Amino acid sequence: MDQSLKQIVGAAVLDSLSAPSKLLVARRSAPESLAGMWEFPGGKVEPGERCEGALRRELREELGVGIELGFELIGPLQQGWPLNDAAAMRVWCACIVDGEPAPLEDHDELRWVSLRSEDLMNLPWIPADFPIVHALLAAIQRVGPVVP
Repeated sequence: MDQSLKQIVGAAVLDSLSAPSKLLVARRSAPESLAGMWEFPGGKVEPGERCEGALRRELREELGVGIELGFELIGPLQQGWPLNDAAAMRVWCACIVDGEPAPLEDHDELRWVSLRSEDLMNLPWIPADFPIVHALLAAIQRVGPVVP
């Protein structure tokens, strides 16, 4: 993958890494083209930052929580899932270890949704995250617990 791509990181925040039953989803408040759509929380990796550190920082800033990382959901591509010609995203399963999630930045609502396919597929996902929903459902069916 092109090394000039901007690296994005995201988290499938689960209620448990050992026996997941719910996913925390975040509804975008901006930009206008994505407002009202649901996504996996996360954001851009800053220069000099490791992806895992960036994800921890982003979830602290966006949701006010500390996380434990499980396995990487999207990989093992060097930069992750291609989003477009300018960016790629890596996604980890994670669970909250401290804090109470709140929509602090970029979101106007958070919601815990069951990991049943019909519940997740009925949400209006941002286009870039829709394939990740499929990958998450497949991973949970395949491996069960999502600890590394």
